[in-house]
Amino acid sequence: MERIVVHDVGLRDGLQIEEQTVPTERKLQWLAQLAASGLDMIQVGSFVNPKRLPQMADTDELFRRLAASGAKRPGVIYTGLVLNEKGLERALACGVGYVCMGVSASDTHSRHNTGMGTIEATGRIIEMGRQALAAGVGVQLSVQSAFGCGFEGPVPADRVIGIARQFLDAGLTTISLADTAGHGNPGQVEALFGALAALGGGVSMACHFHDTYGMGLANVYAAWRAGVTCFESSFGGLGGCPFTAVASGNVCTEDLVHVLQRMDLRRDISLAALSDVAKDAAAFFGRDLPGRVHRTGPIPDHGKAAS
Repeated sequence: MERIVVHDVGLRDGLQIEEQTVPTERKLQWLAQLAASGLDMIQVGSFVNPKRLPQMADTDELFRRLAASGAKRPGVIYTGLVLNEKGLERALACGVGYVCMGVSASDTHSRHNTGMGTIEATGRIIEMGRQALAAGVGVQLSVQSAFGCGFEGPVPADRVIGIARQFLDAGLTTISLADTAGHGNPGQVEALFGALAALGGGVSMACHFHDTYGMGLANVYAAWRAGVTCFESSFGGLGGCPFTAVASGNVCTEDLVHVLQRMDLRRDISLAALSDVAKDAAAFFGRDLPGRVHRTGPIPDHGKAAS
């Protein structure tokens, strides 16, 4: 079995919907705590117009501070989200080593999110992905609204797979399917990732689920059964896409890790360290966060029952 990879996107997808801006120093503190917990990947922020998403205005500064201070933890991959060519230029300029980019399978969501339709966005993202690879940067491409759209409703599976096939044909093999609206169900998730795996081409599969309707962790399990090895989540369950019809939080990192550990996977990740970040975020925003395990604590591990 391939190693399960946990990619926390809380500092980007978790914060982008919040009105209260988190100071750069607090973000750096959370970054350090998340890295120390044993996570594999951490998304630092997104390279977007700061007027559109003020919460992301310090992304360039965060990457520069991480590099200048030597605070990057060995073995942890620090990622940044890029939406367009200008964002990629900024990411490369401040030394980002791994970029995430996406195309929405919903034309309506794509126009809300990027100002482009799906066809135009796909061509541009593929070219950007090639440029990033040529610069020696790791690349993950996602198909957003892969399991349904809050504006359009059901999204045809063949449309999702068609976009993924274009990615693979361009040599971009790390592909995430994102449930931006939280419409996915476990049967649909297993079937769609099965179809993605069947494309071959050396595809490496990742997933990104929102818990809008309470199916997030069930979908994680279905994706794992289908062969997905990289799981995106957000500390405390923060977040949601501000450009979809019903914004809701991501699958919670602590809850995801707790499930994995109950399955005897990724026991090297510290739940206590992750919970500390979630508790601090709850205190900062002055409200309870959607995640559960940082409030309840994990199920006590009394050892395996005698056979």
